[in-house]
Amino acid sequence: MKADAAHMERDSNSSGHSPSYNEKKNIDVEPGQFETLDRYHLPPDPDAHLSEAERASIDKKLLRKLDFTLIPWLCLLYLTSFLDRTNIGNAKLDGLTTDLHMTNGQYNATLSIFFVSYSLFEPLTNVLLKRLRPRIFLPIIMTIWGIVMVTMGLTHNFSGMMAARWFLGMAEAGLFPGVNYYLSCWYRRSELGIRAAIFFSAAAVAGSFGGLLAAAIGKMDGIGGKKGWAWIFILEGLATVLIGIVSFWMVHDFPDDAQFLSEQDRARVIRRLKLDQQSSAEHEEFKMTYFWASALDYRTWLYAIIYMGCDGALYAFSLFIPTIISELGYSSTRAQLLSVPPYAVAAVLTIIVGWIADKTHQRGLCNIATSFFGIIGFSMLLGGNSAGVRYAGTFLGAMGIYPCVANTISWAANNTEGVYKRGVTLGFVIGWGNLNGVVSSNIYQAKDKPAYRPGHAVVLAYMAVFLTGGSTLQYLLLRRENAKRRVGGRDYWIEGKTEHEIEMMGDKR
Repeated sequence: MKADAAHMERDSNSSGHSPSYNEKKNIDVEPGQFETLDRYHLPPDPDAHLSEAERASIDKKLLRKLDFTLIPWLCLLYLTSFLDRTNIGNAKLDGLTTDLHMTNGQYNATLSIFFVSYSLFEPLTNVLLKRLRPRIFLPIIMTIWGIVMVTMGLTHNFSGMMAARWFLGMAEAGLFPGVNYYLSCWYRRSELGIRAAIFFSAAAVAGSFGGLLAAAIGKMDGIGGKKGWAWIFILEGLATVLIGIVSFWMVHDFPDDAQFLSEQDRARVIRRLKLDQQSSAEHEEFKMTYFWASALDYRTWLYAIIYMGCDGALYAFSLFIPTIISELGYSSTRAQLLSVPPYAVAAVLTIIVGWIADKTHQRGLCNIATSFFGIIGFSMLLGGNSAGVRYAGTFLGAMGIYPCVANTISWAANNTEGVYKRGVTLGFVIGWGNLNGVVSSNIYQAKDKPAYRPGHAVVLAYMAVFLTGGSTLQYLLLRRENAKRRVGGRDYWIEGKTEHEIEMMGDKR
């Protein structure tokens, strides 16, 4: 038996062993025990008596059912999350710093503190998600951060805003890594990219929607004795609380326990995951060996470096684009509205890149190619003299950032196997990326306006060195690893092991 080629150069495994007909045939298993079976002992096939065309039709309908049941609500959750973490940039334009008597340094500190708590708690959240189940964990954290958002609108000084931003980061830490991990437990590798892209495109939609919403809510200035910026936090926080409560009924558990699936559909979902050579459908108890398997894998940290390249740029862009555009000579309201089109273009390209990556199975090359949009865009912001050139740069900057965030997460998830190892890896990758939000929060200084050249230069360096350079290095290293596996260079890893022991090796098999 040969060790499987890694899933990075092409996401589908072209050299892995496929179960034979006898391995695929029905076995006698009690309902509810599907998750205890490895990929060589599949659940009973409810469609064994059907033709290939009929089976394909059923699979297509099942995939559509999963998409319409899972994706729309998850997109709403992330749209709300990203809106809540970045609306402070819109609030600044409506007088937040003036009314709270905050210096530019204090404002940047309120941005930074969010990423500190976010990054500290993020690596642990996927373990909690697995323990508490998604339909409990996700609604709870969402309701909590909605309450925190409301309190941000009730603060009267810098200290209160700092405390609120700390707890906001802590509460939001579980959503993004949790949902990406959750989706990887439902879909085949070749299906994950487009869905992760659609999910993450909600961030770009939040940017567009946030500018429009802030412009409208800002008109409430003075109502109830509250400033316009306070109403931005209060109303958006109340909306988040309501969505969090409804989520107790709208978020579903993992495939082995999701109530919207019939027993036949449950078998189909788990079979398609196992035949995709995933352990996502396996039942595992958490052990520290899974933590160390992730922590000691060089790919985990190289993915983290790649992700910091796009995530650091993401937060610099989303937190400061209203300010950057306002410095081009536009009023507060017009700057809010002009921030909408770059996000809209980014949302569309994010979905397109996700689709291309799924079809070509070349996520590394997609990352490398897309990153050049961002490099060109921030070069225009850095060197452009006219408002038109620099505004055009914001479009290219967004186009280079947003698709790479979703694509990098899919790339990491596709190449990390084992239920808990994947969860821990995504926690490390996303946590490290978000920790760089501390840097992003402090690179656009008031003393550098209106051009903000130091800030643009830092973002440009992040994208060129970490995103493009890291993606290139990862692609080449994983391609070399695949070549070794294809010629049997890793067969010694699995010698003398049973099929179940090999399965439990995850991406080392």
